[in-house]
Amino acid sequence: MRRLVLLAPAVALLAGCSATIVSGTAAPSPPSASSAAGAELPPDPQPGATEDCPYLGSEVVAEANGQHVSKVRVSADQPHPACFFYRPDGKIQLTVRVYVGDAKTATALVNKVAPIDSSNPASDPSGWKGGYLSSDDGAVYAVAKGASAVVVTTNQKQSVKARTVAKKAIAALKL
Repeated sequence: MRRLVLLAPAVALLAGCSATIVSGTAAPSPPSASSAAGAELPPDPQPGATEDCPYLGSEVVAEANGQHVSKVRVSADQPHPACFFYRPDGKIQLTVRVYVGDAKTATALVNKVAPIDSSNPASDPSGWKGGYLSSDDGAVYAVAKGASAVVVTTNQKQSVKARTVAKKAIAALKL
C-alpha cells in the first residue's frame, strides 16, 4: 500500500505531460489521409509510365543501392513525379517521392513513414530534418525542409543507401 501512495504523485505528474513535436522532425501519425498536425496528405503515388526519372538517373540509383536497375516507372504527379526503380526480377528496389507544397504537409509526409518513436533522427543534407529506419524489408530515409519533402525507400537494409539517393535527388532538384 505504501508504494501505491508514493507512486500516486508521480503518476499524477506524468499524466499531465504530453509529447512535443518539433516542426521539421519525424513524428508518429496514423496511416490515414490526415496527420496529427491536421495536414491533409496526398495519396501515395503509384507507378505509371515507363520512362526515365527526370531528376535521378538509373546509374546513380544502381551505384547507391548496389543493384542493377532494369526498368524505371514514374507516377503522374507533377511537377515532380515519384520514381520507381525496378531490379531485374521485376520487383521494386527503390522509390523516391518528392513533395513540394506546404510545410505542414511536407512534415506530415515525413512523419508518416519515419515516426519519431521508431526512427532515428535525420538531418542530412544540412537544413533538412526527418528520420530514417531499417527493417527486414528494407530502409526508409525521409526529410523535409520548409514546404518540401523527399522520401526514399529501398529494399536494402542499410539506410545509408536511401540517404545517398535522397541527397542526390535534393541536389538535382535544387530544393
